[in-house]
Order: sequence, then C-alpha cells, then structure tokens
Amino acid sequence: MADGGRRSGLIAAAAAVVLLLVGIVVLTLGVQGRAGPPQPAAAEPVVTVSPTPEPTRSTPSPSPARSGGGRTPARPAPSAEPKTRIGAFLPASAPTALDIPSVGIRSTSFVDLQVAKDGTLNVPGSADEVGLYADGPTPGQLGPAVLGAHVDSKKGPGVFYRLGAVEKGDKIHVTRKDKTRVTFTVDKVAVYPKDDFPTDEVYYGDFDQPQIRLVTCGGPFDPVDHYLSNVIVFGHRTS
Repeated sequence: MADGGRRSGLIAAAAAVVLLLVGIVVLTLGVQGRAGPPQPAAAEPVVTVSPTPEPTRSTPSPSPARSGGGRTPARPAPSAEPKTRIGAFLPASAPTALDIPSVGIRSTSFVDLQVAKDGTLNVPGSADEVGLYADGPTPGQLGPAVLGAHVDSKKGPGVFYRLGAVEKGDKIHVTRKDKTRVTFTVDKVAVYPKDDFPTDEVYYGDFDQPQIRLVTCGGPFDPVDHYLSNVIVFGHRTS
C-alpha cells in the first residue's frame, strides 16, 4: 500500500510538472506571437517598402534612438502671407494634453524635440512621452505642429501604439498651456519608408491654417528589432 501510494504521488507530481510546462509554453507562445501595433487601413494612402537593414529604430521608436522623422533641412525664407486663412490661429503655447478618443490615445507628458547634428530629429527619452518639434509651430499656430512618440518599447506599448488605427475624419484634441483647446480633423494616415520620409509635407509648406502631424514607427519589423517605416497622421484645425 505504501509503495502504491508513493507511485500515485509520483504520478500526480509528474502530471503537475507537465501541466506547468505546458502552461509556460502557452504563455511564451502568447508573448512571442503578440500582434504588432495597428497599421493604417488599406484604404488609406500607403507607401510600401522592401525590408533593408539600414534604418535605425527611430522617431518614435521603442528605444531612445535617432529620429525616423527624416532630415529637417534649413527652414526656407518666409513666404508671402497666404491669400486666405481658413480658421483662426493662435499664438505659441506648449501642449499639455493630447487626446484621440477614437483610438484611446491620451498623454499629458510632453518634451521638446531638437534636431541632432546629423540632421535627424531626436526622440523622447520615455515611451510614455510625446515630443514636440521645438523649432516648429505649437498646436493652434499657423503651420504644422509636429509631435512624435514611441510606438512601443521592450517593456510594452508606447503612447502612440495605436496611432496606426486612426482613420480619416477622426478628431485630435490638444489642450495648451494657455488653457485653450484646439481640435484637429484627420485628413489622412499613411506609412512611409524611413529613407523616403516626406520632410516637406510634414515640416514645411505654404499653409493657410493650423495643421498637425503625428509621427511614430511602423511598417515591417526586421530581424534586428527595427521598424522600417513611419506611420504619419496629417490633420488640420477645425475648432
């Protein structure tokens, strides 16, 4: 009886170990198989790219690397005043809150982003921060306010993880330090290879109204943990 009881105990223990190992395998597979960040719908303008090892993980990226926001050429000489101005524009005031209700993005943590010596835009030091291109307009000023944030990090999703799920017509709300709140309507969402970043369309242009650009990493993910493209949201102020 004693031997029989011991054998039963050993069998039960072995079964428990097997179940535990199965559970670990399932958990590991679940983590490894986790879907990547959302990408823009097929109906949105998308530029495809063949994977290459050249781009670095960048604006915004899971690690504090150089920006994928492309080079920022010297600002062109001021052009003549636009013939028409659509909607009022505001004086400079830093953002204090960003909300995109349609995809659940919200942030109240902001930093200024500067251009590095190599001409690329630096990125936020944390995956929870949103960076504002410091040499450009603030949200609500005339022209494009450019904000970038990480899509993810080794710890998990970043603040712009769901940026690729934004759709044309969605609303972007920005509260500013002067207590004003501006709303932008999304015009398009697109994916661009990092070596074909639309610098002029993002940073410059002859705009007659306040604009917004939201930038993060996206597209294919290569074997050395680099996103090869940028997801960019374009919008204009509507209230």
